[in-house]
Amino acid sequence: MTLAHAAITVVAAFFAGAMNSVAGGGSFLSFPALIFAGVPPIWANATNNGAMWVGTLGSARGYREEIREHRAVLLPVVTVSVVGSLIGALLLLRTPGALFERLIPWLLLFATLVFAFSPRLVRRDAPPRHAPWQLGVQFGVSIYGGYFGAGMGILMLAVLAFSGLPTFNAQNAVKNVLGVTINGVAMLPFVLARIVDWRFLVPMAVAAMLGGYFGARLFRRFPPRLARAVVIAIGVAMTLVFFTRTWH
Repeated sequence: MTLAHAAITVVAAFFAGAMNSVAGGGSFLSFPALIFAGVPPIWANATNNGAMWVGTLGSARGYREEIREHRAVLLPVVTVSVVGSLIGALLLLRTPGALFERLIPWLLLFATLVFAFSPRLVRRDAPPRHAPWQLGVQFGVSIYGGYFGAGMGILMLAVLAFSGLPTFNAQNAVKNVLGVTINGVAMLPFVLARIVDWRFLVPMAVAAMLGGYFGARLFRRFPPRLARAVVIAIGVAMTLVFFTRTWH
C-alpha cells in the first residue's frame, strides 16, 4: 500500500459516498480504485462493501427528514433485504476469484443500463407502498448487492420508482436505508472469512461517510439530471475499462 494508492482510494471513496447519496453508482469509482491499487477482486469487493456501508450511514443521516416522513414503508423492504444480502454475500465467498473477475464488466454493464433507462419507470399516481412483486424484485436486488454491490443503488431506485414515493429525495432516503441494511449484513460474513483489507477500509470508510453526508445535504436541493448524467458516464467508462482488461 503506497501513499498514492491510499490517496486514490480515499478520494474515490469520498466522491463515491456523495454519488451514492443522490443516485447510486458510487462503487463505479471506489471499487475500480481498489483494483487499481492492487487489491484482489473479491477482497476489493468486500473492502468496498464495508467502506460504502459507512458511507450510506452518512447518506441516511443527510436524508433524515425524508426517512422520518416515510418510515412506515421501510419494514417490508428492510426484511427482504436482510435475507437477500446474506445469500449474496455467501454466494460471493463460494465464487472463484478468476470467475468473479470475468463477471465484473457484465455486472457493471447491467447496472449502467438499468440506471440509464430507470426514468421511464417512474410513476407518481399511487400512495407509498410496496406491492408483492416489488418485494420479490428487491429480494433479488439484495442478493446482487450482497454479491457485488456496484450499481445496487441504481437498481433500488428503479424498484422504488413504483412505490408511490412522492419525490426523488424520498426515493433516495429509502434507498439509503436499504443500502445501510444490505451492506451491513453482507459485511458480517466478509469479516468472518477474513477477506477485508482494513488498511484501505478504514480511511475509505471515513471519506465515504463525509462524502455521503455532505452529498445528501447538497443534492437534496440540487437538480438530479446532472448527477444522473455523471453516473451514467462513469458507468459506461468503467464498463469499457473492465471489458478491455478482461479481454486482454
